[in-house]
Amino acid sequence: DDYSLRDDWLIREKRFRSNKILSKLGNTDFLQALTLLATWARREQQLKNGVSPDEATAISCKRKDILNLTLEEYLKWADSLTTGFERSAKFIHMQKIFSHRDLPYTTQLIPLAAILTILKDKEDNDGVRSLLAQWYWCGVLGELYGSAIETRFAKDFSEVLVWINKGVAPTTVIEAAFNPARLQTLRTRNSAAYKGIQALLIRTEAQDFRTGISIDDLSYFDEAIDIHHIFPQDWCIKQNIPASRYNCIINKTPISAKTNRIIGGNAPDIYLTKIEKSAEIDSNRMDAIIRSHVIEPALLRNDDVEKVWQEREKALLSIIEDAMGKSVLRSWSNSEDTFSEPEEPDDEI
Repeated sequence: DDYSLRDDWLIREKRFRSNKILSKLGNTDFLQALTLLATWARREQQLKNGVSPDEATAISCKRKDILNLTLEEYLKWADSLTTGFERSAKFIHMQKIFSHRDLPYTTQLIPLAAILTILKDKEDNDGVRSLLAQWYWCGVLGELYGSAIETRFAKDFSEVLVWINKGVAPTTVIEAAFNPARLQTLRTRNSAAYKGIQALLIRTEAQDFRTGISIDDLSYFDEAIDIHHIFPQDWCIKQNIPASRYNCIINKTPISAKTNRIIGGNAPDIYLTKIEKSAEIDSNRMDAIIRSHVIEPALLRNDDVEKVWQEREKALLSIIEDAMGKSVLRSWSNSEDTFSEPEEPDDEI
């Protein structure tokens, strides 16, 4: 009767608020992850006591299961789960996602934190972390955490643990698929896959056009990094290129705000020359920087929109395949009506 769940959460919330990844984590997120752990522990104990798998408690984190939590269960798991969430933020950071704004799905932190609570130091093993990364990117790029997710929380939590212990791959990894046509329709931060591809580009050690410093280093030091147009919006409008094309992620890449202001609305051959002169970069070095964004320098310097986009689309699909650990079916629908998302103001400054 003297225990205050609210006061306990306020203490934990203070720890999370100082973490850029966990800053928006809510108390219900924490309780859902804790319920996964509590129901898992109940099930494990019942199985040890001879209860059949069909009759044992199901692993779940739905509202009714949260309401069935006992204080004893809460106290048993709360501290280790807090560490589990902090471990999840470290894992996310290693995927080159540096803030909650860039996080594809807050919801995916729930099973991830529960998994890491059970794994503890085992997550430090490279093989285990590779499996976790494949599961994570399948969830993001397969866009599987957008709705009806409580069931997926429970399945992923239990199935990823089995997978790590030499079992079969989880349903999320098996089911995840990326439609190449999606690259044509990813235009804003409303999409988890949009944020995910931004992180994957940073993982390729993309360097800022002007400074030559890797984007992840600039992000670490709180530089204003965002994903901006390669062929600038104003220039594309003058070339009568439709907004649906120049605003898609194929024509965007992470660079600093300062660099983007130098680019302005100029054609690539003009802004690259301008950057080389102002930043004292020779052409060979500039070409290497451009390649770090999976862009072919000669094509970009020739303002060859179509060839740049064709080659970059292939390169982005290869990066996606590598992250998901599976091939992308190149013959999927090319219709822009396949996907829809609400538009936000464009990132271009």
